[in-house]
Amino acid sequence: MPVIKHSDQRVGVFIDTQNLYHSAKNLYKARVNFGNIVKDAVGNRRLVRALAYVITTEGGEEKNFFEALAKVGIETKTKDLQIFSGGAKKADWDVGLAVDVIMFAPKLDAVALVTGDGDFVPLVEYLQRTFGIQVEVFAFGKSTSGKLREAADHFTDLSDLPRRYLIPIRNEGK
Repeated sequence: MPVIKHSDQRVGVFIDTQNLYHSAKNLYKARVNFGNIVKDAVGNRRLVRALAYVITTEGGEEKNFFEALAKVGIETKTKDLQIFSGGAKKADWDVGLAVDVIMFAPKLDAVALVTGDGDFVPLVEYLQRTFGIQVEVFAFGKSTSGKLREAADHFTDLSDLPRRYLIPIRNEGK
């Protein structure tokens, strides 16, 4: 069933940056065009906030990426990469993203979740049942949880338009 989108709808876009980054890199050896995703997620509706949840590293090599997101109107929420004594690394924003979506929910008619992570299924169901919010998921089909696809009111497979949503990685130094 197609979702209804009208100009009075208030939309929040919440981007699980790591999830999409790794999907694009592993599946297509490319980067994600987050600006086009936000444009298409919002359409002719009213954008309330577009938030990308990102990880910072000690080297700070992500600074240009953060600036590029800001240029297209995407705010970043940052968290330091955790490195444990055994060398294991952790970069997880799932709880922070979910809490923000719930906090913004009373001000939204639609939520665009930009992730393929099935851990967000309870969030999707909560938003739909508690607030009557239309939840739209944007992710790469091959790496998206089937349960997340089923729970969403609408799923956009970014793989269907690779020229729009992917940026080829150029071989630097060649």
